[in-house]
Amino acid sequence: MRKLSMAELGRLSPEEFKAKEKTPLILVLDNVRSGMNVGSAFRTADAFAVKKIYLCGITSQPPHREILKTALGATESVDWEYFENTPELIQQLKSKGINVLAVEQAEDSQMLQAIEVTKEATYALVFGNEVHGVSDEAMEVVDACIEIPQYGTKHSLNIAVSIGIVTWDLFQKMN
Repeated sequence: MRKLSMAELGRLSPEEFKAKEKTPLILVLDNVRSGMNVGSAFRTADAFAVKKIYLCGITSQPPHREILKTALGATESVDWEYFENTPELIQQLKSKGINVLAVEQAEDSQMLQAIEVTKEATYALVFGNEVHGVSDEAMEVVDACIEIPQYGTKHSLNIAVSIGIVTWDLFQKMN
């Protein structure tokens, strides 16, 4: 078996990516501490042609050294915006008819594999702080909560891993 060369991968330029139709997914990063996790979110958003990323609260913004290190240029292709207050952003997204789903372990959360999506709808996925998760204030205003099932001794996944798992799952269901 032979690995493909970079030329054979047929990657889009940032301009071609920006013009491409996007997956109706939005990532909301609620007070994410690590610039490397933010950079990973950009890479995942680029891989699945996510519509936009919102960086909220204390979440770092490009051009931050750690973000740029892990994003590998995805900050140039993926649309993003800083929004200070996550609950206010969620209310704005909901007023536009966007379904807002927290990714968190919570009362009445739905397991990821049970989530059904409507292909015509847009979904915003809220991912929280590495230690405290999605803020209580944001949890009060989301439409629903998704939980990633876990079967080991730990009770959490790294946020970058969670973003990859949930984005891939919903991307598959939408396509």
